Amino acid sequence: MIHETIEDFTAALPPLRAVAGLDFGEKTVGVAVSDTFLSIATPLETIRRKKFGQDAVALAAITETRSIAGLVLGLPRNMDGSEGPRCQSTRAFARNLSHLPAFADMPITFWDERLSTVAAERALLEADTSRRRRAEVIDHVAAGYILQGALDRLRHIREVS
Repeated sequence: MIHETIEDFTAALPPLRAVAGLDFGEKTVGVAVSDTFLSIATPLETIRRKKFGQDAVALAAITETRSIAGLVLGLPRNMDGSEGPRCQSTRAFARNLSHLPAFADMPITFWDERLSTVAAERALLEADTSRRRRAEVIDHVAAGYILQGALDRLRHIREVS
C-alpha cells in the first residue's frame, strides 16, 4: 500500500523489521537497507534494470531475504519542488510494485531525493574512491542517503509520539 506521508508510512510499519530505500533510475535501481531498529541505512547493491517483471523479481528476492517490511522510494523532484517526468516514472513504478503479490501488503512511501546523488558523489570523492568504483556504487550509496533521511524523520516522529 502506498502512503503519501511519512507519518502514515510509520504507522503502517510492523515493529522490529527493516525497511529498504530505493534510488530508482532509468538504467539502475540502487538499494539500501536499514537495521531492525530503523536507525542506520546501509547501501546494499545496484540492480541493473531490464524489464519491470525482472526488476520486481530482483527486489522481491531482496525483501524476502532481508525480511524487509517497507519501501522508501526516492522521489526526484525538481529543484523548485515541482514534479516532472522522473517523479511520474517513480510513482508508476511504486504503483506497479504495489499490485504484485510480493508487495501488496508492504507499506511504500516516497522521500525527497534532491541532491542525494550529489551528496553520495561527495562522500565517495572524500573517500578517494576511483572514478570506476564510484560509477559502480553511486546508485546504492545514493539509496543509502535517501533511506537515512527517511529513517531520521521516522525517529523524530516516534520520539514525538
